[in-house]
Amino acid sequence: MSKDTLASWLTTRSFDHWSTGQHKIMPEAFFKKWANDEAVLLDVRYPLEVEHMQLPFALHIPINELPKRLDDIPRDKIVATFCSGGDRAAVAYAYLQAQGFENVRIFKGGYTALTAELMPGKLRKLVK
Repeated sequence: MSKDTLASWLTTRSFDHWSTGQHKIMPEAFFKKWANDEAVLLDVRYPLEVEHMQLPFALHIPINELPKRLDDIPRDKIVATFCSGGDRAAVAYAYLQAQGFENVRIFKGGYTALTAELMPGKLRKLVK
């Protein structure tokens, strides 16, 4: 992202929604959308992290590859950015917003929240 693009994005945004949490999506809400093919989890972790905990249902694009892989990201679905702790997910969120992705959210809770949703049976109920 160029300085001009970031500056433009920053000056044209109202950050009021940040204080209300509207820029995040709760895991349960995400998986309901995902089960209906309305959302994708964008995993921006590094390859070594992905090897440690693979998420076969996610779209894996390391954060440093985002600029050259924007065409791999669907624009017709909710895109929930995910990483282990949240920092890269927030950067990916801001970058995608600056690139014109309007329906982007940060997956709230990182690993802890994700693993709670992947408990046996919980996800199965959504896809039935």
